[in-house]
Amino acid sequence: MQSEDDNALRHLRLAGVVRLGLGGGRGPTDAYVFDPHRLALPAWACALGDVGPPALLVTLDRHLDVVVPAKPAEMPDRSAGLRALDEHARWHLNVRNYDHILAAMEANLVGDALIIARTRPRGAFAGDTYVDTRGRSHRLVTVTTVDRAAEAYRNPGPTDLVRDVLEEASSVLLDVDLDCFTSLSDADPTTVLPWPKAIIREFLLPSDSEPFWDAVLGKAVALTLAREPHHCGGLLASGELFRDAAEVLFRELLHVEPP
Repeated sequence: MQSEDDNALRHLRLAGVVRLGLGGGRGPTDAYVFDPHRLALPAWACALGDVGPPALLVTLDRHLDVVVPAKPAEMPDRSAGLRALDEHARWHLNVRNYDHILAAMEANLVGDALIIARTRPRGAFAGDTYVDTRGRSHRLVTVTTVDRAAEAYRNPGPTDLVRDVLEEASSVLLDVDLDCFTSLSDADPTTVLPWPKAIIREFLLPSDSEPFWDAVLGKAVALTLAREPHHCGGLLASGELFRDAAEVLFRELLHVEPP
């Protein structure tokens, strides 16, 4: 007879989520890899379970995925279980994959969010505090680069909240969208240009970023990684980008072997 945990993992596998063990490294012991970013939500539910405080989300992306879900009040609470959250993410969240962060706040999986991203999709929530339909407030701390986040952590200015949200968090979900490591072509804005490994390393591991990463990884319970091939130049280009990014992310940052 299958346990509840086995059933939960089976639902994730059916959704196309690959779970990886990261034992022996630095930071989280679990990772979840998938294509559409909205599948991060059931992966976060699996990592956190249905009890305990919500986690701080630290997400690296090209886009600020903070569009309000179409029907936020219909988002199941985490107490409804992973299957309910998985089905809602797959069937009701937007296929453009930009509303899962606020949906996770509605579900009480995510408390505050530290968002490292550069572009704002149309309809993105513009405030620095999101109040969900249950009346809970969530801080949205946004910076454009890891270098800027690391600087705000080391030497916070009057309006910097990076250190505050990290120190107050009981746990962290580290989330990476592969399209974080891409840019749009100046000659043709519809063309996506994947970054070479050296630029990925420069972005992820800038000088003096160790205190920031120590704070993130010291509380990280899981890594979620969205491959998003449609935003990374297609299947072949995204596959090559995943290989290069995984070398830096897993081997150099987390100190584990790439998948």
